[in-house]
Amino acid sequence: MKGTCGTPAILHAPDTREKLELLSEASQYDLACACGTNDRDRRHRGKDGTWLYPVALPRGGYSVMLKTLLSNACVNDCGYCPYRTGADVRRCTIAPEDMARVFLDYVRADKVFGLFLSSGVIGSPDHTMELMNATARILRRTHAFRGYIHLKVLPGASDAAIEETLSLASAVSVNIETPGEERFAKLSTRKRYLQDIIRPLRRISALTARGERYARVKQTTQFIVGASDETDAEIVKYTHALYERLRLDRVYFSAYQRGLGAPEIPGERAPEADMLMREHRLYQVDFLFRKYGFGLGDILFDAGGKLSLGEDPKQLWADAHPGFFPVDIHAAPRETLLRIPGIGPAAADRIIALRARGRLRDPADFKVRGKRRERVLRYARFE
Repeated sequence: MKGTCGTPAILHAPDTREKLELLSEASQYDLACACGTNDRDRRHRGKDGTWLYPVALPRGGYSVMLKTLLSNACVNDCGYCPYRTGADVRRCTIAPEDMARVFLDYVRADKVFGLFLSSGVIGSPDHTMELMNATARILRRTHAFRGYIHLKVLPGASDAAIEETLSLASAVSVNIETPGEERFAKLSTRKRYLQDIIRPLRRISALTARGERYARVKQTTQFIVGASDETDAEIVKYTHALYERLRLDRVYFSAYQRGLGAPEIPGERAPEADMLMREHRLYQVDFLFRKYGFGLGDILFDAGGKLSLGEDPKQLWADAHPGFFPVDIHAAPRETLLRIPGIGPAAADRIIALRARGRLRDPADFKVRGKRRERVLRYARFE
């Protein structure tokens, strides 16, 4: 299959590089990895217009991956997506052999470490999955590429297509989009939540479980936050279940970008700054689940099921449990240290290592300074 592109305004057929710029631009609306605590963690745009995303390397450190769509043509009607069927946008598709070739050019130029490949649905999920899988097969089997490849599993993909993807990818993802069938139905009339979204998530989890053939493959997913009328409490409940029941490696959150979707969807109408802060709070909750040992019952919401925009969820927990503090910095186990505002996993590990050698007198002893130091002094006991 050769790449195609068409619109009345185009006077020449775009080459592969022009298509890649357009399709990489389109992939920015799938914002997984966009949120981070520093510039190293966030996506950034290359000089040629492509979007580059951070990825943690297996042995530590970070590099970047090229993130793009194979095609922005799509038969689905997802209300939040600017490339939904019927939208008046420029459409392009890159052939698998062309995508593999241009990606390898980036690798040889030492610009990227890996590839994050997704696509709109061209005709059917399995037809499109075959095109993405063909790209990965060319890289793996023709060019012996052993680096990082993340492949999106499209909603509705068959078990056979999913297993082929797992045989080729370093990581895979199916976007869950919303917490539950009721919320999902307000965004799409063509996709079925249980059959097209939850079934592939469960199938991938079964095939990547410990001891299974594809246990090495990582699985992630993403919520589109605020596209429907879901609450934070619903998203957090589903996030916890995805980790506990399906053993996902990461859950990502993307704030719905107003003005891109259909006007009739019940998307969030809050100011953009509030929507981005909502996304940020969800990431903080995610870190509390994954890195701090917090449980579902430790997350506090208001009467409407919303997280506080003004205070982080760990601080809210501390303020709601005054009897837990002050914590003895010299005797507390790691999981207790992590409940102290201002102390994260790295600081907790430094405390445990340093206190074995002698007394700690101040948070500065374990490299906690500034406002974080002031927080620690409020909740910890050093004498």
